[in-house]
Amino acid sequence: MTDLAWIDGALTSARPQAVAALLRYFRNLDNAEEAYQEACLRALKTWPTNGPPRDPAAWLIMVGRNAALDTVRKTSRHTALPDEAQISDLDDREADMAERLDATHYRDDVLRLLFICCHPDLPATQQVALALRIVSGLTVAQIARAFLVSEAAMEQRITRAKAKVADAGVPFETPGAVERAERLAAVMAMIYLVFNEGYSAGPHDEARGALADEAIRLGRLLLRMFQTEPEVMGLLALMLLQHSRAPARFNRDGEVILLEDQDRRLWRPAMIQEGLALIDKAMRHRQTGPLLVQAAIGALHARASSYRETDWAGIDALYATLEQLTPSPVVTLNRAVAVSKTQGPEAALDMIAPLEAKLAGYFHFHGARGGLLLQLGRPREAREAFDRAISLANTPAEAAHIRMHIDRLMADQRTS
Repeated sequence: MTDLAWIDGALTSARPQAVAALLRYFRNLDNAEEAYQEACLRALKTWPTNGPPRDPAAWLIMVGRNAALDTVRKTSRHTALPDEAQISDLDDREADMAERLDATHYRDDVLRLLFICCHPDLPATQQVALALRIVSGLTVAQIARAFLVSEAAMEQRITRAKAKVADAGVPFETPGAVERAERLAAVMAMIYLVFNEGYSAGPHDEARGALADEAIRLGRLLLRMFQTEPEVMGLLALMLLQHSRAPARFNRDGEVILLEDQDRRLWRPAMIQEGLALIDKAMRHRQTGPLLVQAAIGALHARASSYRETDWAGIDALYATLEQLTPSPVVTLNRAVAVSKTQGPEAALDMIAPLEAKLAGYFHFHGARGGLLLQLGRPREAREAFDRAISLANTPAEAAHIRMHIDRLMADQRTS
């Protein structure tokens, strides 16, 4: 075989299961990661010649474990590992291990790995970095580029996270029902945080942008373990529906295109259909959660053939539900957009007025306020809000979008 792309795909797909199983075996993140890397090196050496094993994850687990044990044997002057030809043909041992993994360990191993990355002693930044390194397999350099820090700083962040996990004495037994319920929310929050990092990236920031795809992959992984959990379905559906708009979100110059101006023909129909199917399936469980409600809001946007035909009353009602589930000034700000469509900009402006103190440093608050003031024919106040928004912009694309509003405002003033 000369095309080695399938090897990279197989290693990426098998990584969570393999690292998780090796972690259970060695009870140390560094040792598990080193064992997996050694197994990958041997896979790159033998798979092109021998072809793919029947179960890549089982192969990697066994070879990684044996390679690590071989190091211990050599250190202790014990019997060395069999030669490469023997360990490359696992035969019935591989099939037996695959059967045992599928039957008993897989779900708990990967779940434990995710739980460890989302340990409550770790701040969110360390949770994300550790998950991207251990579960996703991104290099330190890739993660550093995505978060705009130096490799040394990111390496230190990941090292600190591993040290905290080690010091915390995380149990390696099968997670109990209570622990799963408590930590599942943290895992979902971490995955959505990864997605937002990627989704908020500009069109030319490929390093950060790739995080959105990685978050969706992690969401699929979580759904495999929680196939009947409505909030997990909601998480994946929400990410799919938002990411389906990616091709229409920026113009050729890298400027933001608002939802109302996007060419919906560029939206990705496969992602939309998958997201809508997940929402329909989740709704049958008759359990409402914040992520599922947000996904339902995305579904109303996706189902509208044009911006004008959007069900804004339905979106307003869903945001009202979200306000009850997770009260937040940002949720109220988003609801105000729907209110402006159903009740007018004055009602929306009245709704967000009490939020100014809490959202004084939030880019989107000042941008939304400026837009409402512009609709009400109050250009001077709108200009002040837009100037404030520019000073808080997170990306060049956000700043450029606000400048476009200011340019239009100034042009209108010159012609009036």
